[in-house]
Amino acid sequence: MAQNLATFLQQAIRVMIKKLLIANRGEIARRVMRTAGRMGIATVAVYSDADAEAPHVREAGEAVRLGPAPARESYLRADLILAAAKKTGADAIHPGYGFLSENAEFARACAKMGVTFVGPSPESIEAMGLKDRAKALMEQAGVPVTPGYHGEDQDPHHLARQADQIGYPVLIKAVAGGGGKGMRKVELAERFLEALDSCKREAAASFGDDRVLIEKFITNPRHIEVQVFGDSRGRVVHFFERDCSLQRRHQKVIEEAPAPGMTPNVRAAMCSAAVQAAKAVDYVGAGTVEFIVDGSGPLRDDGFYFMEMNTRLQVEHPVTEEVTGHDLVELQLRVAAGGSVPEQDQIALSGWAMEARLYAEDPATGFLPSIGQLERLALPDDAVRVDTGVERGGEVSLHYDPMIAKLISSGATREEAITALIDALDTPLVVHPVKTNAGFLRRCLDHSDFRSGDVDTHFIDARIETLAPTKPPALLHALAALAFTDGGPSRPSGGPTDPWSISDGFRLNADPVVEIGLDQDGERVSASLGVDGRRVSALVGGEAVTFEVQDHDMSGSLTVVHEHNTVHASYERRGRAVLISAQGETHLVERFNPAAAAEALEGGGAVKAPMPGKLLSVPVSAGDQVSKGQTLAVLEAMKMEHALAAPRDGVVEAVTVSAGDQVGDGDVLVTLAEE
Repeated sequence: MAQNLATFLQQAIRVMIKKLLIANRGEIARRVMRTAGRMGIATVAVYSDADAEAPHVREAGEAVRLGPAPARESYLRADLILAAAKKTGADAIHPGYGFLSENAEFARACAKMGVTFVGPSPESIEAMGLKDRAKALMEQAGVPVTPGYHGEDQDPHHLARQADQIGYPVLIKAVAGGGGKGMRKVELAERFLEALDSCKREAAASFGDDRVLIEKFITNPRHIEVQVFGDSRGRVVHFFERDCSLQRRHQKVIEEAPAPGMTPNVRAAMCSAAVQAAKAVDYVGAGTVEFIVDGSGPLRDDGFYFMEMNTRLQVEHPVTEEVTGHDLVELQLRVAAGGSVPEQDQIALSGWAMEARLYAEDPATGFLPSIGQLERLALPDDAVRVDTGVERGGEVSLHYDPMIAKLISSGATREEAITALIDALDTPLVVHPVKTNAGFLRRCLDHSDFRSGDVDTHFIDARIETLAPTKPPALLHALAALAFTDGGPSRPSGGPTDPWSISDGFRLNADPVVEIGLDQDGERVSASLGVDGRRVSALVGGEAVTFEVQDHDMSGSLTVVHEHNTVHASYERRGRAVLISAQGETHLVERFNPAAAAEALEGGGAVKAPMPGKLLSVPVSAGDQVSKGQTLAVLEAMKMEHALAAPRDGVVEAVTVSAGDQVGDGDVLVTLAEE
């Protein structure tokens, strides 16, 4: 087997790319550069004004400015990218994923200019690019497809009748969609037209095409995809499956390979169908065939349906690399240069891998994106693979996807991979002042149902209150209060700096001994701390928390045992505040300031824009009675629609904006009258 692989590599090397331009940014640009550099291929980066100081620009052999920050004026300008390739003498372009990676016209333009496009042919992209045509093609090829409607008639009432015939619930999907955009689940017929209008609007904004298809919504669905690879000799192989069922708003959160509960028979059937799908479009390069799978019971070889094919490298490709040992970017470059894919029996599955997407978003506010400068950034370094495109001091921009990093773990078993990923999030991971979903990711991984492999695409929504609480854990506030004391239980050293000798309010065998008022995100929390030896008892906002301190380094680290789990925390004193990080959570906690609290209370009726964007609708007027959670405005920002809800029951006092307005971060949109 090793000799066959060596022969394959030697043959593929005969034609080699000399200089590669990466038509992308961030972590994917760095990922491609890493492999290209190892292969001795020179690299060229492109960048917008927002990315002028980004790591991928600095690390490339050459870099070319494209234009202003908005993607439509930079990364989506095929003419500027081709001009950059011509200017630098690049003989190949890797599109990464997103942007122009599935743009058939861009692939044609590369060929016309004599530049190798590292991806499939324009014809393959077009065949799979529109979901309605792809499904029809798959039906002809004998690949199982989900029951639904993917016809040309886009009249809303015709679509509503089709949905009635299919039977609710149904899924409306943009035919040119991807990444969960332009997709809506509809439970009831009377809500169909409203959902259709929203879906079409988002699809038009994201893809310039508002056409949709309708599918039967599979109850208890799982999302399992197969990595395929084709070469110019007509050979197609698979690299086994990935499970991407943990999703939020149809966007993947945690991916793993292989899929939990997969059997040899189902794997053989699914991978065979994926290869068949790729062969139907003469596929060359890396691609992913995605299936919706009936997860209501054990997996069946007749219980999966073709959903779509992504004609590019996927965000989650690292988990496949970890369990097969193949560098998929290297294989992309070799196939693009005329090389062959390996034989199917040279691709083996070994161990388990998981990937968690660390996003700049706030789970406590409905996962609204969080933008700004990364004043503090500490990511795992050795225990897991980290693919990132940012660094400390950099910025999460409103113009692009808010992903900070991908954390990829591996192990001999699924449990080992889960444990390694949880440990990585417990390092502790620190990001500030940008908020992240790290704590949310940890709670997903540590949930008993996830650990047992009981996953489907409803997993997060069904447990959202547990996975994304609106308040930080009481333990975090207890650790913050302990950090404020600059003392408490510690390693007895016997020297003059021994914390046991510090007069800080702590004393043995007295509970409670310290009362601290905390202010976190404008909300007051009272904390009472008591100590008995190394055991700390705390009452935080009425919730009891106990833990045992194993280590308390006065320079800013704490290790405690809480509910039989070892918790590592780091903290940084900032005057009246402490920046505390533990179990994926990072929060700036301040000593209670009555004046600031009063000011926050006065502003409690103002609904503000959480980020710059465009208002799509403002469905309320002055004088309207509204309920807590009712939508007051819909904001389009960072390529997604965000519903801004009433913070409480009340009466609308003023509406200061209209649909179509561009608003800035913090602008007041709607004000509720004082209670």
